[in-house]
Amino acid sequence: MSPTNRTVVVTGIGATTPLGGDSASTWEGLIAGRSGVRPLEGERFEELPVRIAAPAAVDPGEVLPRPQARKLDRSAQFALIAAREAWADAGFTAPAGEDGSIRPDRLGAVIASGIGGVTTLLDQYDVLKEKGVRRVSPHTVPMLMPNGPSANVGLEVNAQAGVHTPVSACASGAEAIGYAIEMIRNGRADVVVAGGTEAAIHPLPIAAFANMMAMSKNNDDPERASRPYDKARDGFVLGEGAGVVILESAEHAAARGARVYCEALGQGLSADSHHIAQPEPTGRGVAAAVQNLLDNTGLKPSEVVHLNAHATSTPQGDIAEIKALRKVLGDDLDHVAISATKSMTGHLLGGAGGIETVATVLALHHRQAPPTVNVDDMDDEVEADVVRGGPRALPEGTIAAINNSFGFGGHNVVLAFRSV
Repeated sequence: MSPTNRTVVVTGIGATTPLGGDSASTWEGLIAGRSGVRPLEGERFEELPVRIAAPAAVDPGEVLPRPQARKLDRSAQFALIAAREAWADAGFTAPAGEDGSIRPDRLGAVIASGIGGVTTLLDQYDVLKEKGVRRVSPHTVPMLMPNGPSANVGLEVNAQAGVHTPVSACASGAEAIGYAIEMIRNGRADVVVAGGTEAAIHPLPIAAFANMMAMSKNNDDPERASRPYDKARDGFVLGEGAGVVILESAEHAAARGARVYCEALGQGLSADSHHIAQPEPTGRGVAAAVQNLLDNTGLKPSEVVHLNAHATSTPQGDIAEIKALRKVLGDDLDHVAISATKSMTGHLLGGAGGIETVATVLALHHRQAPPTVNVDDMDDEVEADVVRGGPRALPEGTIAAINNSFGFGGHNVVLAFRSV
């Protein structure tokens, strides 16, 4: 099919996060300002400099049948749970081909992970060392593959238009959603299941991030450890889970009478080309991505009323993001209600763009911006309207929101959505 530049809408959402086992409980936690961060229990975490994280509120083993769960890495388990919720929420009752409202060759899946099956890899290596070759699971390779979550979601819904796995560190989930929007806009698919997932709460990744001085070491006060924009912030808190949306052409959604949450306007992309791990301090690359978004979508800065910020709680990154936004949006930034939801969920790495897109979609749908918690002493360089002290009502009428995601390697992805 030739490119059509079709309008893309969001018709379903799903999530499993540190705040809840589905999108409704996650949204409730965000609006309530509840933290999902807690101490890590178990002998293997005792010697780590960082002993806190934001585990999923509902363990996937409680949701998936055991024979299925044992063949899936934890990241794929999260992705499958979130995708199933989103698929049902969009009104689909069976896989494509069985549900008469969608053809398999017009359905795609784009599920990203920044790290993939890292826990499977590390755990199976322990099995190899301690128990020998014969005890290594024959499912190890399909479980550790970074494309495992996307492949399993594609199999679940019978997606045949293309199954993809963008990997761009902490921008992965957002890049997956941006790619999915383009699949529909360019005519490759009518419906795409898109999002991000991550499950990396393991001693090795935590030790590595801690030695990079990237993580908060506030072990004595876990719920207050993730504190974007606060002068006392000292790094991010690792979280896990998944967020998935169903993207659909407006024509296809209308033809089957689907409920529409909002319009997915598009994405803006750039690369810092500065450092493998450190953000470019002036926000040059972020500003380029935001400008690229405005140019691609025709969105005016004055239309943007809400932002779900990347805001991981690192000293450099939080400020660079605000500087970039100010450079592009100018005085219009003063009228943008900024939410930093990682203050509650922690940082889901490759899954962040997924759950933060779900939060952005729900903010537009309910016209409420979630609060940013733990900001007791705002950094003087944060010249922006950060939502604090409770949720904030968003204006009536047609409004737009932006979701920012940035990753190691200098990857910058900015998504935009508009109310309907």
